[in-house]
Amino acid sequence: MKRKVEKQQSAAPVSAVSAIAARRARQPQQQVIVPISPSPDPRATEEPPTKKTKPSPPTDEKWTDSEKPRPDRRRRKGKLVAEKRQDDSMESAPQESEPLPDEPSADESRWEEENEDITMADGIEEEALAQNEEDESYESPTNVATEIENFPLSKTRLNKSSIVYADENRLCVRIKEKMNLVAVGQYDIWVKRGVISLMGAKLHPSPNLYRVYAPSTHSLPVIKCVTGIEGYAEVEISSCHSGMYRLGDLSPLYQRIWNSKNTAADKATLNGNSRRTFSVLYTSSDDPLGRHLRPLHLEKKWSAAIKHLSQKVGGLRVLVCGPKASGKSTFSRYLQNHLLSPAPQTENGYSNTDGVAFLDLDPGQPEFSPMGEVYLAHLRTPCFGPPFSHPSLDGSKDGSILRSHHIGATSPKEDPDHYVLAATDLMDHYKRLLADYPQCSLIINFPGWIFGLGLEVATWLIKSLGLSDVVYMSEKGPSEVADPLAQAASEAMVNMITLPSQPTEYVTRSSAQLRSMQMQSYFHKSQPAQLQSHIWSDAPLNRIRPLSVDYAGSRQGILGVMVMGAHHNPELLHDLLDGSIVSLVAVENQNAITGLATNADIPEHAMEDDDEQSDVDPDTNMDDATESPADESSSQPTLLSSLQPFITRTQRENLPYLFIGSGSCTPLNPKYSRSLGLALVRGIHPSSHKLDLVTPIPPSTIRDALETGQGIVLVRGQLDNPNWAIAEEYYAARAAERRHSASVVASRKAKAGQPASNKTHTDARKQKEISQQLRDRVRRAGNVPWMTVVEDTRRSARPSDGANHKKTMWKLRKKAYPGSESETDW
Repeated sequence: MKRKVEKQQSAAPVSAVSAIAARRARQPQQQVIVPISPSPDPRATEEPPTKKTKPSPPTDEKWTDSEKPRPDRRRRKGKLVAEKRQDDSMESAPQESEPLPDEPSADESRWEEENEDITMADGIEEEALAQNEEDESYESPTNVATEIENFPLSKTRLNKSSIVYADENRLCVRIKEKMNLVAVGQYDIWVKRGVISLMGAKLHPSPNLYRVYAPSTHSLPVIKCVTGIEGYAEVEISSCHSGMYRLGDLSPLYQRIWNSKNTAADKATLNGNSRRTFSVLYTSSDDPLGRHLRPLHLEKKWSAAIKHLSQKVGGLRVLVCGPKASGKSTFSRYLQNHLLSPAPQTENGYSNTDGVAFLDLDPGQPEFSPMGEVYLAHLRTPCFGPPFSHPSLDGSKDGSILRSHHIGATSPKEDPDHYVLAATDLMDHYKRLLADYPQCSLIINFPGWIFGLGLEVATWLIKSLGLSDVVYMSEKGPSEVADPLAQAASEAMVNMITLPSQPTEYVTRSSAQLRSMQMQSYFHKSQPAQLQSHIWSDAPLNRIRPLSVDYAGSRQGILGVMVMGAHHNPELLHDLLDGSIVSLVAVENQNAITGLATNADIPEHAMEDDDEQSDVDPDTNMDDATESPADESSSQPTLLSSLQPFITRTQRENLPYLFIGSGSCTPLNPKYSRSLGLALVRGIHPSSHKLDLVTPIPPSTIRDALETGQGIVLVRGQLDNPNWAIAEEYYAARAAERRHSASVVASRKAKAGQPASNKTHTDARKQKEISQQLRDRVRRAGNVPWMTVVEDTRRSARPSDGANHKKTMWKLRKKAYPGSESETDW
């Protein structure tokens, strides 16, 4: 009877004491239950699973709340009054009730257990940062008001007949036809026999390895056997170490998204305490962290549409549009993977050697670039993972970005004219690409800005881009959007396909948080020449040597600094620029600036790399790489001299403020300019007239632009503040302190019972000194003018030790204007 009473408490209004007890019991599952009014049948408020859940193999773990057997509805209805009375009595005397199952452990013991996982960062502890109501910066991923449901994931069960071989790094399994397998984490997959489907791609037996990123932030990819030999496909899944899990040391957004302790399926294939970078899951309840996990399945209509579109081979020019959160990016990703993975020899004799062109017109949630950019990419291989696992394409075997333009905002509504010009220029470059790759299909991803002026832009693109198909991701309209799109498609003689929306039912990160994760991944990602895959660094940006650029003098490396939007007082340029995200825009021709002559030549300009500060390959000579190619005739006006009427120098720093237009700044013409990538302005030095830039742009890209006579302009848009970069040192310091504390505890356990010696005392003193240094580092990182660490006592103490574990947060103090009280009110 007490178990029924405890379950009924979650559906009835509870007192403060019982609410704390209930929340403590649910903390291991990382869920927050929304209080609901009592109803005769609590199951009426719950959404049933789409499929019948298959139980996992028995383990020692206790059942979760979602797995507890429910009494019959008729019995519940008959005993509702009695249970309500007992519920009230238990609220008044909670000490008389049984302790609920799944008691959470203390922070320290939980950290020691999860710190052993090689696929998790050192900050696995629950990091509930308080959210500023006036800021959209950070929401705690754990504070999500929804219940955890047990979803079936893998149909294939690992046993002696399905396991070919297994060790601490690899797992080779046989998957029967129409069966599937789901894993969370990072892994490389190799198809040895049969044909499997993965995120829209059909992978045939080959020596190729495909890197898969399957974090809990998105629905997990499903490995399904499509065609088998002797009834099954054989695949090998192996661990990979890209370093992305280390980003958890720099941001709580990257914590608790990979695999943790071994699951029931892992224990059947591993011996001892060894772990892989991936874990096989049978159901979502198998996850040791109790996260909301979903399999990535497609609507049948989506599959039929992808099959229909892929039959057009090289004549495909499709625009994917629809409302926000309707599945546009997912559909585009599935379609491009399907086009990039045909059979070695299909029935019509076509073999895709020309790749797929991807025109991404969504600056808020781009697929292969950081936010604020629209671009044209030429893809060569399927891509398996969310956008933050491939924030850029560096010309590797996966593909390359042919041309990119900086919009400077997460929505094109800030400047629709500039947005249309950028889209038109990218489409022109796609037509040039067809000269070398005539069978290259085109996929255009349009943003969710589909109402009002956005609808006019969409209809104009349909009529002017020469499309073959339009996919609208909503069967429910509205008619004021669907009808004009259908009419525009009819006038342009373009086929229009209407598909149902497939929004994500559960999202562990908001759109702003996903943008921050993609930005952070972009700045920490690199592509070493000796490696075939990308790697990520866990060094905070303030510890990376920047690229030093002259903004004035004889070796001036940038033409000017442009701030998009309204006109600003030039004396505010320092505050607008310092610590902001800017785009390095290459000016290819004077026509990029409205009103300039068209027959002037581009001057010689260079970007200097300080030997003491540059964070580039020591074998690369930046002075040689950025020298101007040849002296140009002094009789010809240079681009810099032509820009002088539009440049205002600040009095204190001598910064070149480039403003074109009246009232608001006119952006550079996309036809004669392009974005090289983004950079973080880490410092401004007025005495030496230098800017310190941290950027992942390869030095060869900048060198090639300068050697072709192009000038560089820094464009400061209206992107989100880089709050993630400001807090990196703080989180890195805390992670280092936790690692050292864990090593000290492990050392003490290993030396327990041994006699003390001089070496033991010496090691203890060294450990104490290191601990003090790490504590000082945490204090320095949290005691800076732009960040304030605030104690958050809103969450209750854990019942395991009764201590009041306080959580911390950080927030950014902004200046209203120079000299204001807010400038010094920290």
